[in-house]
Amino acid sequence: MTALLTPAGLGNPELLSLLGRTPLARIRTPLPHPHPGFWAKLEGLGAGGMKARSAVAMLRGAHARGELRPGATVVESTSGTLGIGLAFAGQALGHPVVLIGDAELEPSMRQLLHSYGARLEIVGQPAHQGGWQAARLARLRAVLAELPGAYWPDQYNNPDNAAGYHAMAQEIAAELDHLDVLVCSVGTGGHSAGLAEPLRRRWPGLRIIGVDSVGSTIFGQPARPRLMRGLGSSIHPRNVAHHVFDEIHWVGPAEAVDACRRLARGSFVSGGWSTGAVALVASWAARVHPGAAVATVFPDGPHRYLGTVYDDAFCHRHGLEPAHAAPRPIEIPHPAAVEVAGWARWRTDRLEERR
Repeated sequence: MTALLTPAGLGNPELLSLLGRTPLARIRTPLPHPHPGFWAKLEGLGAGGMKARSAVAMLRGAHARGELRPGATVVESTSGTLGIGLAFAGQALGHPVVLIGDAELEPSMRQLLHSYGARLEIVGQPAHQGGWQAARLARLRAVLAELPGAYWPDQYNNPDNAAGYHAMAQEIAAELDHLDVLVCSVGTGGHSAGLAEPLRRRWPGLRIIGVDSVGSTIFGQPARPRLMRGLGSSIHPRNVAHHVFDEIHWVGPAEAVDACRRLARGSFVSGGWSTGAVALVASWAARVHPGAAVATVFPDGPHRYLGTVYDDAFCHRHGLEPAHAAPRPIEIPHPAAVEVAGWARWRTDRLEERR
């Protein structure tokens, strides 16, 4: 492989002025039940999407520590969203970007990443243990060995990932007088960890609900092949701050699709799997905690998902019709008690101690 080079000092730092400051919308669409409403941070309307925040923070942190030299190549594994963020950060800070994706990465996302100037490597088979993530990481290590001086941000374990969301926490705190419940999707663990500490300092009684995918092993369920991308994990990222969560919800693809489509029809703003999952849980939280101020983050918009979430044939093929979406969560005593196949809820010991 030929190393990718960018002359030292080149980049477009003016792009950084586009980072963040996304709108906070009030969502009242029934999902599927009526609810008092919740706040949603619309990260899909920001340049580079939500993960541009963490991408810029990770590259800047590496610069400061001397781990990333001017013009050096950045190599990372992605299911898509961080790839867009790194393409943004690479252009802004002057670094070529190599992304390791997998065969399930949508054609539209591949085209978009190429258009932004990223080099894309695709792995064709999931690993026997660790699935697509483990397969991507194995290929990533091989690419790093072929590119002397290249830098791997390691989004799963890099604390700068979480630090990139401190500015988002400041934006939320500046716009809301009070916040009782924060709902966060959980994948690498970056944005939930990055929001939890500063928002709990602002509002000490804040309850934080983590939203995971069925088939994800993050919170103790067995790892299984997952239709949903962007949340959940087949490995255990160190960035997940397990201690901050008051409860965990696992959401299935049928519930996420139903919520996404209801959002699109009733609120105009929508997104993909993560957006549908957190919207469903945020609406539930607003309903079961009357008078509580509830907020969440919509990580991206709907365009990437036109061939999946918003495609009738895809949904029919995978059994994702509204009739298959659970209208409320089942409650489980512990993640090891039962393997969940749809929307489920676990109240952690932290919540019980508070009560």
